Amino acid sequence: MRGSVMLTCSVDTDDSSRWRYRWFRRTTGPVVEIFMRNRNISVTEGGIYWCRGEKSDLKILTEEYRAVVTLKPNCTQIFSGETITLSCEIQGGGGTKWTYEWMKSASNTSVSHNEYKIRKALKSDSGNYWCKGRHSGNLYSSTEWSDAITLTVSRKAVVTVQPNWPKIYKEETITLKCDIKDEEDTEWEYEWKTSSSIKPPAQHETLIIAYRSYSGDYRCMGRKKNAQMSMTEWSDAFTLIVYDNKPRPVLTVSPSWLSPGASVTLNCEVEHPSAGWRFYWYKTVPDLSGTEQDSYIVHGQTHTAGYVCRAGRGDRFVWSGGEFVSLTSSRFLILIIPCFSDLHPAASLTVNPDRVQHFTSDSVSLSCEGNSAEWRVKRFTDKDLLDCSEWGTITGSTCNIHRLQEGDAVYWCESQSGEFSNAVNITGQNIILVSPVHPVTKGDPVTLGCKLTTTELDSNVFFYHNDKLIQNDTRQELNISAVSKSDEGFYKCECSGKESRQSWVAVKCSYCDRLVQLYLLSSSV
Repeated sequence: MRGSVMLTCSVDTDDSSRWRYRWFRRTTGPVVEIFMRNRNISVTEGGIYWCRGEKSDLKILTEEYRAVVTLKPNCTQIFSGETITLSCEIQGGGGTKWTYEWMKSASNTSVSHNEYKIRKALKSDSGNYWCKGRHSGNLYSSTEWSDAITLTVSRKAVVTVQPNWPKIYKEETITLKCDIKDEEDTEWEYEWKTSSSIKPPAQHETLIIAYRSYSGDYRCMGRKKNAQMSMTEWSDAFTLIVYDNKPRPVLTVSPSWLSPGASVTLNCEVEHPSAGWRFYWYKTVPDLSGTEQDSYIVHGQTHTAGYVCRAGRGDRFVWSGGEFVSLTSSRFLILIIPCFSDLHPAASLTVNPDRVQHFTSDSVSLSCEGNSAEWRVKRFTDKDLLDCSEWGTITGSTCNIHRLQEGDAVYWCESQSGEFSNAVNITGQNIILVSPVHPVTKGDPVTLGCKLTTTELDSNVFFYHNDKLIQNDTRQELNISAVSKSDEGFYKCECSGKESRQSWVAVKCSYCDRLVQLYLLSSSV
C-alpha cells in the first residue's frame, strides 16, 4: 500500500523568513541527505527523517569547509586488541573553533571532539565511520558528513594445510600454516595449540611427515611483535586425520577379449584420482619406464606379459623419508596369453588333481605335454614371473609343487623359442570351489563343488555366479545339466563363514581360437 505524508520543519523563532532547511533520511545504510530546501516536504519512502534549519545570512559552511577522517596508524585493517585513533579534520577551517559529530554505520555516537579513539579493538568495531564539524559560534551550521572510512577488525587466524588433499596418508609430507589476513608487511609471532601428541613450533608454518600421532585438532593465533597487545583471536579448529592404510590402485582392462596383436587399454584407478596422484606403469618382463597417465595402451601384445601400475604423489624424485608416497597395485596384475580352447597348440598344460582351486596343504603336479622336451612350466604371481626350478621340483616336463602357497597364480608352459601353451589360474586356500581347469563344451553337464580343508560341511552352502546368489541349501554341489554361454563367468562358494576365491568357468565357442584372453590377477592380503 503506497501513500505520502507531509513533514514540517519548525524553528522556534519570531522571524522565520531568513531560514532555510535541510532534510535527512536514514534507512538501513548510511544517512542520505534529501536535496530539498523547503520547510514542508512530502515523502513516500519509509525511514527515519530529521531536518535542520540554517540562517540564510550565514556563510554556507558546506561550500567552504570539508570534513575528512584520518587514521593513526594509517591502516584500515586492524586486529583484535589494537588501539586506533580516528581524527576529524576540517579542511579550510583553521583558526575556527569546532564541535564534532561522529557516526558509525548509520548510528550517531556520543563523541563530540575531533578524535575518536578505539581501545582494544573488537570485531564489533568494524564498520563505516563519518564525521562532520559544527561551528562553535553557530551550532545551527555544519559541514557535510565526511566520506566514509571503513575499518575491518580481523578476528581470527586460519589454519590451512598444503597440499590440501581430501585424505592424508602415513608418511606423506604436509605443511601446516597459520594464515593471517594482513594487508601490511607485519611481523608476527605465532602460537599453536592442538589435541594431538605433537605440538607445532611457534612459527608461521611447519613441515611434518604425517603419522597417526599427528591426528587431531589444530588452532593458532598471531601476535604482533612490536605490539604484544595486538593479536588475532584463536582460529577455528582444523581437524587433521592421518590414515594408516593407503589406498590400493585398482588395475582394470578394456576390452577383456580381443584379436591377437590388437591394442588393449589398462586403467589404474585410485580413490580421489585428482588429489595430486601421478601414475606410473611397469612391465614385469622386462621393466617398462613409468608414465604419468592413469591409462596405458598395450599395442600388438602377442606374448606372455605382466603389467603393474603405481600411483604416487609428492616429490617424485625422493622415494624415502616421507617425501613421496608410492602405492603399488600389487593386488592387480595383467597377464595376456592366447586362449587355445579349440586350437591344438604345440603344448598343453595339465594339472593333477584336475581342478583350479587347491588346498594350501595339497601337492600339485603340472605337466607340459607337447612335441618338444624344451617345455618348462612358468608361474606368474602378483610379485614375480618365475620358472618351476625356483619354486618347485622338475622331473622332465613336469613341475611338482609339494605345498601350494596361499594366493593366486597363473601357470603355463613356455618353450625356449617363445611358444606357449594354454594358461591355468590356480588358487591355494582353505576353502575351495571345485571347478574344471579347461573350458567346457557347450551342452555338456558340469558339476561344481565346495570343500573345506579340515571339516565336513555341516551348514548351508552358498553358490554364486558373477556375485549373484544362485543356490542356497545343504547340497555341496552345484549341477548344471547343459552349459550354455550364459553360464560362463566367475563362480565361488561360501560355507560356515568362509568364502572361496572366484574361479572362471569358460564355455567353448567357435570363435575362441581367434581371441586373446586377458587374465586379471588378484592376491589376498
